[in-house]
This record gives sequence, structure tokens and C-alpha cells, in this order.
Amino acid sequence: MARSLPTRHARGYRVSGITRPNDKHLMLCSGRAFPELAEEIADLLNVDLVPTRQVTYANSEIYVRFEESVRGADAFVIQSHPAPVNEWLMEQLIMIDALKRASAKRITVVSPFYPYGRQDKKHAGREPISARLIADLYKTAGAHRLMSVDLHAAQIQGFFDGPVDHLMALPVLADYIKSKYPVDNMTIVSPDAGRVRLADMYTDRLGAPLAIIHKRRDPNKANEVAVGEVVGDVEGRCCLLVDDMIDTAGTIVGAAKVLREHGAAQVICAATHPILSGPAIERLNASEFEEVIVTNTLPVADTDAIPKMTVLSIAPMIAKAIQEVFTDGSVTSLMSD
Repeated sequence: MARSLPTRHARGYRVSGITRPNDKHLMLCSGRAFPELAEEIADLLNVDLVPTRQVTYANSEIYVRFEESVRGADAFVIQSHPAPVNEWLMEQLIMIDALKRASAKRITVVSPFYPYGRQDKKHAGREPISARLIADLYKTAGAHRLMSVDLHAAQIQGFFDGPVDHLMALPVLADYIKSKYPVDNMTIVSPDAGRVRLADMYTDRLGAPLAIIHKRRDPNKANEVAVGEVVGDVEGRCCLLVDDMIDTAGTIVGAAKVLREHGAAQVICAATHPILSGPAIERLNASEFEEVIVTNTLPVADTDAIPKMTVLSIAPMIAKAIQEVFTDGSVTSLMSD
């Protein structure tokens, strides 16, 4: 059940002639990577973003100062991580440090797209586990809690020494698909073995069968895949390819081509994070997809450049999660039917 947010200037008590608030107050802070998402979340929560001075100096160093008191606040630091990832990550870490030194009571990192999430384990010797490093940086900077959407690997939740709210875009994406496409003739397709668990969740939500594309990836060539065979029935069916992100789009575009070759009547795609690096736009426009459905965890610079792309807002889900955290409610309840 939704809870109303207490007003920022709640009823106080008098100590030595000074009136102090006796209720905690919510403060939303936004980085510069994607302020439009933060503004949408703030509007849904009926609060204002904390006025902040953010400057990038000539040598690329970043300066941050919050222009009102954050003492005792329950602060949420919202930052998306499009390219250049390192710049926006550093800005977020500096914001967290500033809040800690200004005596914020609790600091929650809101990173809709977790940076370095694909580097969650060692594939070969002498490699880093960068996703763990990011969690350590957040903690060292002063974060008490982490909130993200569709982590590339669920194990990242264990990297952060504190509560982690792992939100899922599946309800947003699946409800849109159910309203537009014939679910009774749909097959959910995993583009590779690593996304089978995600695809299985879609099958539960939509009541559709599962198919898997078996592929082999050349470990010596980044962002290049060799697509193999389809395991499952796709002939004459509406095929929904699901993934957590679209980067250069090589994987899903190749998978869509294979599905068409195996007789799929329609091919659509649902993915949470539209990274869209390099040749992604060109590949998607030339692909077999009828529609590519994503969320706004990352900014899409020019939606008109990809006519077949639909961008759904993740802001209502994040706003509800922030409200539940602030009021000590249940974030898990957001994922129930």
C-alpha cells in the first residue's frame, strides 16, 4: 500500500528555545548525466530536487556543492551512467561524499544502470572484478543503501555491504507487450544461455513458451558473436527477444535474423538499458525487428533516429521504491502482481 510522504518541514519540538523537526525528511539529489529522469521522479514524489552547484573544471575535475542544508536528511542520489561512464560515476561519488560530510542521516545511491555491471567475475587470470570495485567505492564514499534496475548479474547484490534494492523493469515492459501483441501466439526467446533466467521470468509473466538461441562468442573479439541454432518452436509465431541491455546491438540483431530464418512471423525485442554504442542505431534500423522496446534508465539522445524504438518510463517504479524505502515499507511488494 502506498504511503504518503511527510512534508519536509514537519511539526517540531522545542529545545532551549530552538524548534527542531522531529520527522526525517526526504531529499532528492541529481547528477548531470540525465536530469530529466530525476525531475520526473521528483514530480511523482511531489518534492523538489536539491539545488546543486556542479562544475567541471578545465582539467576535468568535478566540483559539487549542495546549496541548502542536508543535515539529518534521508538523501537519494540519482545518477544514470551513459557515456562517458567514468565522468558520471565520479560525479556521483563526489555527491555522496559531500552529503556524508554535510551530515546527511542516510544516503541511498540510485543508479538505474549499474556501472561496470558486466565485469562481475573473472573470465581469465589477472582480470579485475570491476563491479565489486564500484560497490566498494560507493560504500567508501558514504552510501548506506544501493538501488538499481536489472543488474546484469544478480550476484552484484552481494558486492555491496548494505541493503540493495534490485528493481526489475519486467512489469513495465511485459504489461506494454501484453497490451499490444497476441500473447497466445507468442514465444519468449533468450538470445543466449546467459539470459535464460530472465526469459523464464517473462514466460511466467506472459504465459508463453520459451525458446533459446545457442551461440558461440569469440573471446578474442569484443562485441562480436556467432549466432547458432534455435532450440524451441518459433515457426509462425510472434517472437519476443528479451535482454537486459542493448549495447552495440550485434547480439539481438543477429538473433532476430536467425528467428526470421526459422520462420518467425514477427520479431520484437524488450530490453531494459538502451546503451546504444557505436553502430547500434544503424543495426537496429536495418534489423528484422518490428519494434524495439526499452526503458529510460539511460538517456536516448535521439529517439527519432530509431523509428521502431519505444521508450517506456521507469520513473514511476523508482519513485515508488524511493517512497517505500523512505517510509520503511516493502520494496519487494512492487514486484508482485
